[in-house]
Amino acid sequence: MSDASIEALAESLDLQTVRVVRRIAEHGSLTAAAESLGYSQPAVSQHLRRFERRTGIALVERAGRGVRLTQSGRVLARHANAVATSLEAAAGELAEIRGLRAGRVRLAAFPSASATLVPKLIAGLAARHPGVTVTYVEAEPPEAVAAVRADRADLAITFSYPGDRDDPHTERARGLDVRSIGAEPMRVVLPDGHRAAASEAVDLADLAQDSWIAGCPSCRGHLLQLTDGAGFRPRIGFETDNFVAVESMVAQGLGVALLPELALAASPRRAGVVVRPTAGGDVRSLHLVTARGGARVPAVAAAVAVLEELAAEH
Repeated sequence: MSDASIEALAESLDLQTVRVVRRIAEHGSLTAAAESLGYSQPAVSQHLRRFERRTGIALVERAGRGVRLTQSGRVLARHANAVATSLEAAAGELAEIRGLRAGRVRLAAFPSASATLVPKLIAGLAARHPGVTVTYVEAEPPEAVAAVRADRADLAITFSYPGDRDDPHTERARGLDVRSIGAEPMRVVLPDGHRAAASEAVDLADLAQDSWIAGCPSCRGHLLQLTDGAGFRPRIGFETDNFVAVESMVAQGLGVALLPELALAASPRRAGVVVRPTAGGDVRSLHLVTARGGARVPAVAAAVAVLEELAAEH
């Protein structure tokens, strides 16, 4: 295709067409896409027909009683998120010139951040930039990274463990911006009176004979990695991802556990529980994930600045 042809096609690509195709990809139907945009289904259909007449390129095709994106439509949908992010960045810079009197941040974060970092972030943004609104959804790191990639979130707070083969910040985050904001210590949680409670730091090998309280099979990889390094396989007596439940079980003497510091900070300390660092000083890393260039959007940049300050306090 000649440069002139490419330029002519680029001129035919209007923002509304990009938005329509993006919503069809997200919602799976023309009707749902139209509703999400606040338009009637016939109006959206007419817009797509006008684009086809101008360019000779069909973006949707019939599929049973509905429609689906053509190959050309899927190509445009693939670029739509980058286009939207760039436009938001441009709009955001204009808003910054205005003094950031308006803006939006769609946030995703893991559960223990919900009771610790997220409320402080929202309050901090409200104090500094009252015109910025924040929406929030709770999601584990793989889902949060996917939300940023699919443009369902502008910013994700995530974590990773050293050596994790399923780290969501590697291949799954390709093309996104990932920045580290610090390390979160891991803590051993013991019943009061446990033989290891007198130690300033606990060698996990000393807990080889204990019963353990651990998360679901997909959430206990770091525990298994650390105990493998200590020379044993933990005997898991109880399984829960509820941090409050873990502490309650430990307080009743049902086992020992390994929890990140933010999880322990998410609720008041239970009586009958002792918390100690690991002898190896084990940590997990905290990250912020945005679309490529997303942190240039002033509202997102403001949220990142607050989160970096909060992380430095921990």
